[in-house]
Amino acid sequence: MSVHGALLPGGRYPGQDRWTATPHGVVVLDGATASAPEVPPAELYVDTLLDDLARRLDSDTELPILISEAIGAAADALALAPGVAPSSTVALLRWSSTTVEAAVLGDSTVVLGLVDGGEVRLCDDRLSMVAPSARRAYHDRLRHGHGYDDSHRDLMTAIQRDEIDARNREHGYWIAEADPAAGLHAQTERLPRSAVSWAVIATDGAQRAIDHLGVQWADVATREAAELRALLDRLHHWEAESDPRGEALPRAKPHDDKTIVTWTSDRG
Repeated sequence: MSVHGALLPGGRYPGQDRWTATPHGVVVLDGATASAPEVPPAELYVDTLLDDLARRLDSDTELPILISEAIGAAADALALAPGVAPSSTVALLRWSSTTVEAAVLGDSTVVLGLVDGGEVRLCDDRLSMVAPSARRAYHDRLRHGHGYDDSHRDLMTAIQRDEIDARNREHGYWIAEADPAAGLHAQTERLPRSAVSWAVIATDGAQRAIDHLGVQWADVATREAAELRALLDRLHHWEAESDPRGEALPRAKPHDDKTIVTWTSDRG
């Protein structure tokens, strides 16, 4: 069994992605800044949440409950209030002698490679359902070459307002923030360990570019840390040099933080 990972901020270091490994698991986070400027920064939130998730992950607690408990502990530690706090996606992988489990909350992705050559993909796409008309509008504008202009920024501001209104609500989406109940809505997968040969966990900044460029997840899973960092550099350079205006791959901003973590089993 081996775990390798790499992280590349989209802008100033260290960015808002985080990852860590425990003896029996992996935690990957993708943070977002709060709407209220007086609350703690997203970097502090993801650091706090990461530590708490890592402490809990090797227990036998069900993953949605574990995420819920960690959100509550982070909110208490930072005195956060729902609706105005920083937020983060959560992607977890946990293995035992008999099972491999995954959970996602928010738009990070876990891909499980099966011994028979198939793949199981776990991704929470509920956030993408918020403000669909505004999302279509900014995608269309980027595809038609308008770039990241003032109108794009206005559309993104409107989407962010709608996202705040829909956060951690039924018929909206669920994300780690200050409401522990959100964790109970994590999407999960559980497979026999004997059926799984590898896993890749990726934040959306990496996942979208990997899918767009047709990089195979099974190939990503074979890479160690330096090779993963080289892949992230390749994705970043492709965005900067081949698609700086988001025409080929419409996205909210030219560069997002990118994280990839791989796990390979010694079984199967």
